[in-house]
Amino acid sequence: MRSDMIKRGDARAAHRSLLRASGVTEGDWGKPFIAICNSHVDIIPGHVHLQAVGNWVKECVRAAGGVPFLFNTIGVDDGIAMGHAGMKFSLPSRELIADSVETMIQAHCFDAMVCIPNCDKIVPGMFMGAMRVNVPTIFVSGGPMEAGRTASGQTVDLIDAFVAGVQKQNGRLSAEALEEIEKAACPTCGSCSGMFTANSMNCLAEAIGMALPGNGTILATSADRKALYQRAAERIVAMALAFAERGPGHGLLPREIATAAAFDNAMILDMAMGGSTNTVLHILAIAHEAGVPFSLERIDALSRRTPNLCKVSPSSRYHVEDVARAGGIHTILGEVARGCPGLLDLTCMTVTGKTLGENIEEYDVRGAHAAPTARLLTRVRAGGERTSVAWTVPSVAAAARSQTAGLALLEAEGETGGEEPSPLGNGGVPDRPDPGDGSGDGFDPYDVIRTVANAYSQTGGLAMLKGNLAPNGAVIKTAGVSPKMLTHSGPAVIFESETDAYVGIVNGKVKPGDVVVIRYEGPKGGPGMQEMLAPTTAIKGVGLDDQCALITDGRFSGGTAGASIGHVSPEAAVGGPIGLLQDGDLIDIDIPNGVLSVRLADDELARRRAAWSPPAPKITSSYLARYAKMATSADTGAILKWD
Repeated sequence: MRSDMIKRGDARAAHRSLLRASGVTEGDWGKPFIAICNSHVDIIPGHVHLQAVGNWVKECVRAAGGVPFLFNTIGVDDGIAMGHAGMKFSLPSRELIADSVETMIQAHCFDAMVCIPNCDKIVPGMFMGAMRVNVPTIFVSGGPMEAGRTASGQTVDLIDAFVAGVQKQNGRLSAEALEEIEKAACPTCGSCSGMFTANSMNCLAEAIGMALPGNGTILATSADRKALYQRAAERIVAMALAFAERGPGHGLLPREIATAAAFDNAMILDMAMGGSTNTVLHILAIAHEAGVPFSLERIDALSRRTPNLCKVSPSSRYHVEDVARAGGIHTILGEVARGCPGLLDLTCMTVTGKTLGENIEEYDVRGAHAAPTARLLTRVRAGGERTSVAWTVPSVAAAARSQTAGLALLEAEGETGGEEPSPLGNGGVPDRPDPGDGSGDGFDPYDVIRTVANAYSQTGGLAMLKGNLAPNGAVIKTAGVSPKMLTHSGPAVIFESETDAYVGIVNGKVKPGDVVVIRYEGPKGGPGMQEMLAPTTAIKGVGLDDQCALITDGRFSGGTAGASIGHVSPEAAVGGPIGLLQDGDLIDIDIPNGVLSVRLADDELARRRAAWSPPAPKITSSYLARYAKMATSADTGAILKWD
């Protein structure tokens, strides 16, 4: 075992003394040492409950025959950091997390790792670290938040709170209505309830093969996540023992799972479910750490072949809890596999020890051979009670598992349901199956997760754009774009920062037909490429979301919808064309044809470039100054380069 480096031989007597002081017992020396990389942070709703999760995983690893060691990473709450200088630290925190994971695993010679992330930057940061250290690893997230509901029954989420704040500022909403939405929008622990970046990344972990089915969609408040954590603990101990016996090449190391085909599968899922634009940034960075060549061009090619089967908030009123009720991620993958044969690589191995195709067969509830557990998980429901505690809603699916110690504990706590799975028509798959819960509420799983024949579009929910304004590419979430904004031309209204843009939009500087340009907000120019949910929600709040477009060398929250184009590369700070624009320049956006351009002749752009000089750095000391010196533009995933 790797851990023999710190626990075997006379020269390690002092090491064993220290380990004994940490709780290692005489019976532990022959067991695998399992790191549990947790991201419990009290200020982040997606992470506030993870102390209990980490301790439960620790117990389960011990019960499965491993020796668990829990450590924590930092985390930035993007919503709380939004709209002020704190957001500059969000993307850079990804690098700190990756470095921390690498440091802990390599310094202490762990045999394997369980990663417990939940929110944007934390998930990809841990992924990047896992690719570097390349020891057996399973990702098991904290789970999504329940959607909020107002007294009138309106379903709301974090984006509604951002929009309501703008509407109150410009007199379109009362103080009482704002307060109601604010109090209802984020009702529980968990990653925010829409298909924002956190939930997108947790779902993609299933498609890459680094997480167990259910990782991205089982609610944080559902006791069914306890069974998921237990399965992850049992599986990681088995993987560690297999690795100790066979070494590299046993097929289940991160770099053996995260192949080019696995990254293709992940982006196909992203396109099909209309995920966040930030996933592009993170997948490029994770692939770089895995040593897998991956590019915007590759992602664009996949997008043109992948139908958009889901629209989840902010692109619709559906939330992740609805995706879970409709069958979860493997049901989306099942629809892609049925409707687009050969698009997914079903032979890719996963941490379950089975191929992606075998996982789909087991967890696609529209397939004839779905496991009882998969069908039962469609019955997981929101508890509807405000809580920051995990597992407050009784389990519905744990009874489908064998009677392990963890299940016995769930039963002792009264957290297992007694319901049996509902058959879907003599073992077949009807066109419109009843949800199986007797609710009679009109919920249509075939609208939440559509078939390929009934797709929102036959191309993916994300698109890559290029042109003389973005020579190296730009990204847009097409799933959130109004059909009439798929092509748009208008004059540039330029802002040199997110803050200036927000003030200008709210105070009426932007008119119908304009193209808002926010520049010097890229990885190097920001520095930090802060998320800009405030300007996009401001455009929505003033009623211009279907009349104006926005382009930036920065990035957006996964909660952004509308004609919002980010990741324009090269960024302004390194002389990209976006930095050469002037107010009134006519910008052309053609999403179906993948074009982002400005109506300027090449010689005029050359003249402006010759007159351009880089601005002075905004920050000259601290971590951000160091980050800015090494950061690259978004088309590379904003990775750091120092040579």
